Amino acid sequence: MTEKILPQPLITDDTVVFGLLALSLGFIFYTSSVKTGFWKKFYSIIPGVLMCYLLPALLSSFGVVAEEWHTIDALGNATKHSSKLYYIASRYLLPAALVLMTLSIDLKAISNLGSKALIMFLTGSVGIVIGGPIAILIVSVFSPESVGGNDFDAIWRGLSTIAGSWIGGGANQAAMYEIFKYTPEKYGGMVLVDIFVANVWMAIILLGVGKTKRIDAWLKADTSAIEKLKVKVTKFTDSITRVPTLGDYMIMLGLAFTAVGIAHLFGGHISSYLKENVSVVADSTNFLSFLGSGFFWMVVIATAVGIALSFTKAKNYEGAGASKIGGMFIYILVATIGMKVDLGRVLENPGLIAIGFIWIAIHAGLLILVAKIIKAPYFFLAVGSQANVGGAASAPVVAAEFHPSLTSVGVLLAVFGYVVGTGGALLCAYLMEIASSL
Repeated sequence: MTEKILPQPLITDDTVVFGLLALSLGFIFYTSSVKTGFWKKFYSIIPGVLMCYLLPALLSSFGVVAEEWHTIDALGNATKHSSKLYYIASRYLLPAALVLMTLSIDLKAISNLGSKALIMFLTGSVGIVIGGPIAILIVSVFSPESVGGNDFDAIWRGLSTIAGSWIGGGANQAAMYEIFKYTPEKYGGMVLVDIFVANVWMAIILLGVGKTKRIDAWLKADTSAIEKLKVKVTKFTDSITRVPTLGDYMIMLGLAFTAVGIAHLFGGHISSYLKENVSVVADSTNFLSFLGSGFFWMVVIATAVGIALSFTKAKNYEGAGASKIGGMFIYILVATIGMKVDLGRVLENPGLIAIGFIWIAIHAGLLILVAKIIKAPYFFLAVGSQANVGGAASAPVVAAEFHPSLTSVGVLLAVFGYVVGTGGALLCAYLMEIASSL
């Protein structure tokens, strides 16, 4: 089976595409700051951060930009091309953002949030593990061809990569792809389901942020610990806030990107060393294989550097806008993720999309059930879910939508996601194999 030829977009120059994404982000933030008329009503319904995903997705869907495309030469040979923007944003800007956002972290105050944040995160993981096989059983009733396939074409093999992504992240997804060897020509369909369904779910979560008080009242949640953290962090930020100078910006730039360099240097060496010297890490079928991912170590080291800096005077750079610069980097990453979504391709395999939505609905239902039982705030539900489904790229974004002081909670939970991702996805994959054979 030949790889599907993807059409060439109108704009292929990454520099021009980046300018277009920057224009989109600027437009969204400008219009969302308008407090009267149409834009006020519009953003009261559609959160600004959702538009930061949606606008690039629309540009991709209408063929203006694309993450991947093919060109055909005179002999009819296809050459694949891809944008480097997501790679740059995820490898350079994301670790820098993690440092700047954890620079002023208050670990003691976060620990006072209690165990509910971790319980909701683990509930989200369990929801993904059991959701996959249940979704296969349900869809097999009315569309058995959507869950079939033999050998390396078996749908459950492809779905295992989604499980890796939704419990952990890209590193865990890659591990599942290596373990189960799903047919490469069909893998793009799984990536589409992963990105599309995950972004729709994130949109629903963000829509709920504006109704947090009503949701918390329904859940009968105790939000006092979260409110105390907000007050404490806000009071600290107010006490150190100053008009930033060029020197402040240069020092923050130095701290952030020196940490990025350290994260890449040691992350690469650690992952290489472990793969070469530790058999369980080198074995892609082992749940510890995620330790061989350079991306995992990059995220962990960048977060660790940020936490270490929080014990020094560097934490005072929060007063000069450290987390705001980190937020800017994250929104650039958000826009590049939006570029991956081609809405026009969603209906190419409606059976797979149905599996994805049933799967994420089971994840959501279990989260709501447990939140209701333990009276967990909506914040823990939302961030616990995104630490699984979205990882380090979107958990901090969702946390910041509740309050900027809560960003670091999303970062820390996302790191847990990478740790449990491969093991959880392996369990999910074996359950999906069993479900497919019933």
